[in-house]
Amino acid sequence: MSPAYTSTSTSTLPTPTLRDSRFIWHGVDMHGQKKRGSIIAPDAKTARAMLKSQHLIATRITRRGWASKCTLRWTEVTLFSRQLAGLLQAGLPLLPAIDVIATSDPRTATARIISTIRRDIANGLHFSTALARHPKSFDTVYCQLIAVGEASGELATLLRQLASDRERAARQKSKIRAAISYPLGILFVAIAITTALMIWVVPTFKQIFDSFGAALPVPTQIVLGLSDAIGHNALPAVAILTACSITASFARRHSMSFRLLSDKILLRLPVIGPLLRLLAIARWTRALGLLLKTGTPLAGTFEILPGVTNNAVFDHATHNIARRINRGERLTEAMRATGVFPLTVLQPIAVAEESGALDTMLTDLAALNDQQIDKHIAMLTAIAEPLIIILLGALIGGLVIAMYLPIIELGNVV
Repeated sequence: MSPAYTSTSTSTLPTPTLRDSRFIWHGVDMHGQKKRGSIIAPDAKTARAMLKSQHLIATRITRRGWASKCTLRWTEVTLFSRQLAGLLQAGLPLLPAIDVIATSDPRTATARIISTIRRDIANGLHFSTALARHPKSFDTVYCQLIAVGEASGELATLLRQLASDRERAARQKSKIRAAISYPLGILFVAIAITTALMIWVVPTFKQIFDSFGAALPVPTQIVLGLSDAIGHNALPAVAILTACSITASFARRHSMSFRLLSDKILLRLPVIGPLLRLLAIARWTRALGLLLKTGTPLAGTFEILPGVTNNAVFDHATHNIARRINRGERLTEAMRATGVFPLTVLQPIAVAEESGALDTMLTDLAALNDQQIDKHIAMLTAIAEPLIIILLGALIGGLVIAMYLPIIELGNVV
């Protein structure tokens, strides 16, 4: 192990606290001027040391309860990985490098978590173990790769690769969000406009039609019926939809069976389903390839992979693959039995198992799926605009025709 990444064994050291406290302090600065403020630290002694590093001398420190927990966003973890990789690559040891990042902006939640990680390392924990104490910020795959980097002395290289992979995933996520949010936004506006017309405009036409004393065309009768139903049931319908959305969101977070069912439905949707499948396969193959490339045994990788795709169908498949591999089956056969991987993935993996180049093949498959994802996003963006135009024309045009059809027919009679 490289000296820059060496950390003391944890067997004889106390376990650092996982929960910080909030302290109110009074003191003076280096010019003797009185200062006061709040600081988050595990104990009063550490709080004094942190203030001293900011050239402040605390005369009184009072604890005011536990500090609220915080997590790092995806972009913050990526930036942390990129910054730390650059500092380590420049020859800076691990603890000083973390200090530089933590002190760059000590007021942020990022600095607070990084300071906690730095304190855990100073108390004897390995870097990967300190990261694992923040599972909502650093997932299992991330921590495992950091552990491999610590053991091999290639921590800077792995951090740089992790940052690149996360940046690529963020770009894909942004493209998918942009491709989906635009048509959904237009659809929402169209439904809102149509609903407003049904509630406030169509009833005015109904009063005019009642004065005709003649039978109305079928399209007009349908629109008037819908208008009456929406006017009387709009609020209950909104309340029911809101309750269903909240219930579904809660069930998805807390029920694996509901997540599995909802993800199965999403994967079967046209256009969106194939895109989500490609995205999950790209994440799965890239993570597996990277773990194998760092020397992780094949059976051990499946203890880490669940959750990497953020898709319950693939998580369930990963558990099944692990069980079959532990029984002695080959990877390709175990993957085929799950029914979620296409032949375009299974056939290259079968060849790579025979040739002993599985990690390289998995990385290549991930890159190939990334290209397919870009093509699907471009196709989705291209077909969104004409579909939106057709939908708006059908909604607004149909409504206008249905409202003016009785007037046109009355004019023909006259």
